Amino acid sequence: MNFSKTLIALKQKHLYRSVKVVDGACVDFCSNDYLGLKNHPQVIEALKRGADQYGVGSGASHLISGHTQAHVELEEVLADFVGQERALLFSTGYVANIGVFSAFKDQLDWVLQDKLNHASLIDANHLIGLPLQRYLHNDIESLEKKLAKQLGQGLIATDTVFSMDGNQANIDALGGIAQKSGAVLMQDDAHGFGVFASNIPKDSIYMATLGKAAGTMGAFVAGNGNLIDFLVQKSRPYTYTTAIAPALCVATLQSLKLIKQGEQQAQLHSNIAFFQKFSQALGLPITQSNSAIQPLIIGDNETTLKIAQTLLKNGFLVGAIRAPTVPKGTERLRITLSAKHTQSQIEQLLMHIKNAL
Repeated sequence: MNFSKTLIALKQKHLYRSVKVVDGACVDFCSNDYLGLKNHPQVIEALKRGADQYGVGSGASHLISGHTQAHVELEEVLADFVGQERALLFSTGYVANIGVFSAFKDQLDWVLQDKLNHASLIDANHLIGLPLQRYLHNDIESLEKKLAKQLGQGLIATDTVFSMDGNQANIDALGGIAQKSGAVLMQDDAHGFGVFASNIPKDSIYMATLGKAAGTMGAFVAGNGNLIDFLVQKSRPYTYTTAIAPALCVATLQSLKLIKQGEQQAQLHSNIAFFQKFSQALGLPITQSNSAIQPLIIGDNETTLKIAQTLLKNGFLVGAIRAPTVPKGTERLRITLSAKHTQSQIEQLLMHIKNAL
């Protein structure tokens, strides 16, 4: 296989990706650590306590010997936190989505997904081989038109907060449509969990990650007891993947205690409001979003990369998002806000963006 030819073509189209080594010298505006809990001293101390008690790794999959009392407690607390009967831990959100789809392989006749769903939902669908159609982004009418043509049992899948646009799905409307049609609703709340209150319609499937607002690592699926039992029996990634480290469970339990107190959430939403107000005052075309994700559409790969590199030289790390992660022509800066950002840092970032544009 001629890898060199492909790599050269990617570089010429400004689509070549490289791994960044983050050393902490820049102000980070691309991390998903929305509540600033990744470095919270109480969370770090909890991780140390967990390592002292359980060691560094879990040693096996959940169904062999990798499931400890820390896993049990975290699943119980997560289920209670989102108001569901039970929760099931996975190593990542990507694996959790594949885990759900693998379990449902023989149960579904069709799947309808939002056009802008995260790659993990789309990949899970393709990898398992389930029939897939996409409805227009956040377009209830488009969903209903496609739904009217389906026969048999189906699944409606959506992001809750869309990872590149920062806007939110209408979960109430989707839940009503699912209930009326007999379909199952699944939502991927990776970017909303811990930032917004969870909204989970009856008998639906809820997935969220712990490596973003919770500041640790892992993911979980929550729902009624029968759903979780079914996933334990049928989800291949759950059966054959090593369980997350129990020390991480202990750290996450501490994160959840801090999230429940609400201090970090309040600070994040204050920063979001300030960011929107100041960007409007500068006349920057920032897309309206009440989430931590604030996109600035640039429209081509080369310019997006150049602006991101200019910002990096000035001490600000911002994500340059290119096709095919986003549709061609919507290449963008994806600015992510955190509870740890100061108003001064936000002001400086926006001024540098203004100058770069």
